[in-house]
Amino acid sequence: MRVSILALSLALAASPALADSVYLSADKMVDVQKGRVIENPAVLIEDGRIIAVGTKGRLAVPEGAKQIELDGKTILPGLIDMHTHLTSHHDVHGFRRLSVSLPKATITGVAQAKTTLMAGFTTVRNVGAPGFSDVALRDSIAEGVVPGPRMFVSGPPVGITGGHCSDNNLLPAEYGLSGDGVADGPWAARAAVRRNIKYGADLIKTCSTGGVLSKGTKVGAPQYSVEELTALTEEAHSRGLRVASHAHGTEGIKNAIQAGVDTIEHASFLDDEAIKMAKAKGTYLSMDIYNTEYILSEGEAAGILEESLDKERKVGKRQRDSFSRAVKAGLKVVFGTDAGVYPHGQNARQLSRMVRFGMTEMQALQAATIRASEAMGQDQVIGAIAEGYYADIIAVDGDPIKDISQLEDVDFVMKEGEIFKNKD
Repeated sequence: MRVSILALSLALAASPALADSVYLSADKMVDVQKGRVIENPAVLIEDGRIIAVGTKGRLAVPEGAKQIELDGKTILPGLIDMHTHLTSHHDVHGFRRLSVSLPKATITGVAQAKTTLMAGFTTVRNVGAPGFSDVALRDSIAEGVVPGPRMFVSGPPVGITGGHCSDNNLLPAEYGLSGDGVADGPWAARAAVRRNIKYGADLIKTCSTGGVLSKGTKVGAPQYSVEELTALTEEAHSRGLRVASHAHGTEGIKNAIQAGVDTIEHASFLDDEAIKMAKAKGTYLSMDIYNTEYILSEGEAAGILEESLDKERKVGKRQRDSFSRAVKAGLKVVFGTDAGVYPHGQNARQLSRMVRFGMTEMQALQAATIRASEAMGQDQVIGAIAEGYYADIIAVDGDPIKDISQLEDVDFVMKEGEIFKNKD
């Protein structure tokens, strides 16, 4: 008899309903898939996944389930930032970057990963980091060694000699050093893609124009020919990886779209033809329209070179105008901020700017959730509160559809069913 009782006890202890079930309820829920707000939502979670979504009173509480009641709160999917640099620090720019070792960058990433998660971002795409430090950070988070968002990482960006993102243009010639992402010509670009895949990259980052924060590059000048970009993109796609291309200038934007890249980062100087091309190809745009405010107000103190500040003065307004045009044209615009240029944890400040420059509140939230997950090919597992998805859930006071700035102060953060923040 004692053996039977013990066996029964062990079986009950192993039951998901008793051991792993969580019943979460709130006042409201943003359904980003259908573009609506649901009153009195209830979500049932088991083993880090959502197994049912309903409303209080209709979705039963399983016996023995842990109950989380977020009274007065609105729940929504964990946010996704498509353009971050977790191993970068906001006040280390210009020549200060030469003092940053690979170990220091990695440690910075550990700290900023937690900050980002606490701000409600449960997934990020990290598009550029030295020495595959982002690969190590991603794996450490996935293994539970350090807290942070789910990461999709590029490793070192791939680009031309002397270009933005791939090379180090701060050092004089006598050092004889090139950046670890330099690859000139179609075959070298293919080889660089293969190297990044070998060392664990989830996607490929390249640059098809100059940039604001690199010494000696012009934001409007193209980098890489269409032939080189096409070779790089074909190589990545053949291995199942997507490609993100930094592109401010019009010609470089068009070159990248023609080459078949998946996302255009920044997309500052759009013209009618570029908009038509992006719409025809289904190219996603990730436009960091909050970033300009930090660069122009705090950039000098952070070490940003005067050359770069001058470039930003020319780019910021044009990028916001391009954002408005892209939204009006119905392009696939996703949420990407360039976090690391400005302080990590402030990512959600961009949402209000996206509303100011043309999106509705729901569109902005969709850009930071289900649209972003679509752009990564992850829209069956993240980006929504729905059956079968990871239990990535955040909560705020009030209704972010009425005041999207509520998301700048997140009260509750759950990632894969584990609670990382709960102010109550």
